[in-house]
Amino acid sequence: MGEIYFRQLLAGRDFARVNPIAVQMVNFIYLIGDQETKECLVVDPAWDVEGLLQAAEQDGMKLVGALATHYHPDHVGGSLFGYDVEGLAKLLARAPVKVHVQKEEADGLRRVTGLSESDLERRESGDRIQIGSVQVECIHTPGHTPGSQCFLVNGSLLVSGDTLFIQGCGRVDLPGGNPQQMYESLTQKLAKLPDHILLYPGHDYADKPVTTLGEQKKNNYYLRMQSLDQWLRLMG
Repeated sequence: MGEIYFRQLLAGRDFARVNPIAVQMVNFIYLIGDQETKECLVVDPAWDVEGLLQAAEQDGMKLVGALATHYHPDHVGGSLFGYDVEGLAKLLARAPVKVHVQKEEADGLRRVTGLSESDLERRESGDRIQIGSVQVECIHTPGHTPGSQCFLVNGSLLVSGDTLFIQGCGRVDLPGGNPQQMYESLTQKLAKLPDHILLYPGHDYADKPVTTLGEQKKNNYYLRMQSLDQWLRLMG
């Protein structure tokens, strides 16, 4: 495998610095690519499209696609509590690339963002996206939303969106949330990945921006549930 280009960008600090709502939401956005080909993907571009494009351009990278972990407006753009969050629609107006979305999330993403079917690449769990010699595997992790997905980069980095946080997990009480699916996504999918994988979440909710899956298996209560009944009691 070639050398991975990978940047973790925090809304309100690295871009969208003057947007008070972005500062409160503390979304992480990611750039993933190949250092040799200078091509990259952006994960969950929202809040400040120009700022994200500038970050890639400053690194000499060309944006060739977008990845959506799920369809909530703070990750892909759209109306958030009456506030218009810029996102994929503006990105595609500036850089007409394909948006890779889990197939069960595609219709919802179109409603939220106003994108067309021709803008999308509908993905299934296990699909692999190749950027130069860097490979991004899509892992369907429903629970927070029906089509939430995580991205495993070269088998060593996991971008987990709002499925798994450092010392936490995504909410299941919003429309489309499903506690049983979240339990299965966490315990039957993510918890079975190797310990050495670095975890990069969708929000800055912890005292550090990255950890290992091994550390989370030991210390994240939500990954240590012994049964579905125990989990459902915890989640109400």
